[in-house]
Amino acid sequence: MPNFCAAPNCTRKSTQSDLAFFRFPRDPERCRIWVENCRRADLEAKTSDQLNKHYRLCAKHFDPAMVCKTSPYRTVLKDTAIPTIFDLTSHLKNPHTRHRKRIKELTEEDIRKIKERRLASSIEQLISKKDAVVEDGSNNVIEPQLSPEEKEFRDYLRSLFEVVVMLGKQNIPSLIGKTSDGEHDCSNFQALLDYRMNAGDEALKKRFEATAVNTEFLSAVQQNQLLDICENTVREEILMEVRESRFFSLVTGDPVEMANEKLLPLFLRFVNQHNILREEFLDFVSFDGDESSLVERLEAQLTDRWGLSMEDCRGQAHKATGTSTTKMKAVAVMLMEKYPLALHMPCSTIALNIHLANSLPFPNVQIVMETLRRMDAFFRTPSTLSELQKSICIYYRGNEERAAALKQACSSHWTEQHNVFDLLLDMLESIVLCMDSIRDNENARFTDSVVTDAYSITETLADFEIIVTIVILKNALSFTRAFGRNLQGETLDVFFAANSLTAVLHSLNEVIDNIDVYHEFWYEEAVNLAALMEIPVKIPRLFLRKQRAADVGEIQSEAYFKEYVTIPVIRGIIQEVEDIFSETNLKALKCLSLVPAVMGQMKFNTSEENHADVYRNDLPNPDTLPAELHCWRIKWKHRGKEVRLPTTIHETLQLPDVKFFPNVNSFLKVLSTLPVLKLEDSTAETASERLQAYLDSTLVKHRSKSLAVLNVNAHVKHDLDVMVDKYCRLYPEDEPEVEAESEPVDAVAT
Repeated sequence: MPNFCAAPNCTRKSTQSDLAFFRFPRDPERCRIWVENCRRADLEAKTSDQLNKHYRLCAKHFDPAMVCKTSPYRTVLKDTAIPTIFDLTSHLKNPHTRHRKRIKELTEEDIRKIKERRLASSIEQLISKKDAVVEDGSNNVIEPQLSPEEKEFRDYLRSLFEVVVMLGKQNIPSLIGKTSDGEHDCSNFQALLDYRMNAGDEALKKRFEATAVNTEFLSAVQQNQLLDICENTVREEILMEVRESRFFSLVTGDPVEMANEKLLPLFLRFVNQHNILREEFLDFVSFDGDESSLVERLEAQLTDRWGLSMEDCRGQAHKATGTSTTKMKAVAVMLMEKYPLALHMPCSTIALNIHLANSLPFPNVQIVMETLRRMDAFFRTPSTLSELQKSICIYYRGNEERAAALKQACSSHWTEQHNVFDLLLDMLESIVLCMDSIRDNENARFTDSVVTDAYSITETLADFEIIVTIVILKNALSFTRAFGRNLQGETLDVFFAANSLTAVLHSLNEVIDNIDVYHEFWYEEAVNLAALMEIPVKIPRLFLRKQRAADVGEIQSEAYFKEYVTIPVIRGIIQEVEDIFSETNLKALKCLSLVPAVMGQMKFNTSEENHADVYRNDLPNPDTLPAELHCWRIKWKHRGKEVRLPTTIHETLQLPDVKFFPNVNSFLKVLSTLPVLKLEDSTAETASERLQAYLDSTLVKHRSKSLAVLNVNAHVKHDLDVMVDKYCRLYPEDEPEVEAESEPVDAVAT
């Protein structure tokens, strides 16, 4: 969509030239000056946020010294730029012409204030003009003239930044590598610099030759400075898009170990200016401390450091596992208490049943989930996977069809699927058979560490309490399996899932009401499976010791597992489902009826007005919403026979005429950010998958926060000139260098 210039008597638009267009500033005082200089009376009643969102001025209205072309594809304004060049008289030549952009008539007082302000700003512009030269007869502004020394320094910095960016993209740790014969240690970073100099990089070579013999060519402090600027520049590219879209959701990953610290990965989910839903990795935050301190750090990161507003956060999802689950649930509750519209939902990249199992704070359930994660990592290698498939063929020798289905499942991330517990029970005997074969280790095909892992997994699976827990999880979560699949399905599936939650909860409550009957069947299934695997049926030793210490009567095995496993698991699932699908959450999901295909399925008898109050304050014209929704329904109800109904939010937002329905447009963009909705391009690798690939391929001691951001965001465009400009501003060359004699030139600190 083209940008139109808001200046009077200016008819330029962005599709007619490569001229840059600039938004009105969000700062109220600076925005007021822009409006005053424009002489547009109709803009004075609008807020700075409205002006920033909907109005632009082209570069022709700014002094050339205020415009910087930082790269061939990026033009920016200086922070103090004020528009001063306007045509306020040409309309007088044709008095019969009606102008939408009417020019305000100034009083003597207005003229006096403008003169005073222009006098003050002229001093700043006079200083700025010394640093810029305008090309004759061109819209482009060339870079400020630099001295030969400055140009050499910038070329040198550019070479350094190229190396840093390559380290990040290729996941090469900047670590010390010891050399022999008493030579100096050499980091990967220094080795790459040497390679570039030998390949003919004159800027680096000249700088190196001018460096004193006993001085480090590039200290660890300087390496950290370069890495910080690269990381911040790449992050700022993403944040610019987030600020433009305004609304976002916060997604966190499972805590990771890095630099002797536990860090929480942060992702942001938003709809960009091309109406494409994105989920990007931005940074880590320390996971230490209690829940309230973590909430404070998250708020400070998003608001103080990134310039976002938590009031614009519309969703949150936390992909926690193990002991971190309880902490992240408390964080979600605290954030919702402060920001009620930051709805807590499951993440679209995790099957609902896995999310529910991870959320149950019971040791036996967490042992099962941890064992699943260990098996996932264990069977990733071709040798162990081949051994598992061989064991499946042996166990299912008389049922080739089932064997083929299980072999296919174990080759495609079966531990992440909705029916994971069904698959686990079907493969349990095959897995134990496989582990026994690996432990025998004939012909020494497996390493000692693989054999040790096989022994540990077998011991866990040979515990009757674990067998019972798996059976109960499989049966209890069978009531939420179809519901979870629909949540990760198409828009129509999600809409019907939101309307089916009552039935799901009714089924789970019916289990609680008849728990004796259900538990009897489930317990019998576990006992039969244990008998096939020759696992003794017994109560956990720890419980028996506590019982004897308390000198109470003995408890039967079936009664124990009913009281301490079945009932807590069912109640925990019900509570978690009710928490993450509250009334507000369901109202939001039912607004998916705005998608034309959902409307058609409902025979255009939808009632979005009943749920619209959730996001009423996010709409540009909430008072006109009922009339607009009526027109929206009529538009699709009476469409031509050849017109196909869009089936997703993304497809609907790409329609050229959706802009004529501003409330619907805003509604759909906000809904898109909800973490429970799947990303449109499900075939592309997600940011969380790229981060996991980085963590899997990098030893803990080699991990770097900055290099992780660069590696995961390798697809984000970067401008080396912007990095050089930032470095020159933050670390001028004429400042005394930081002494680093006591620091080794080794791994870059994180």
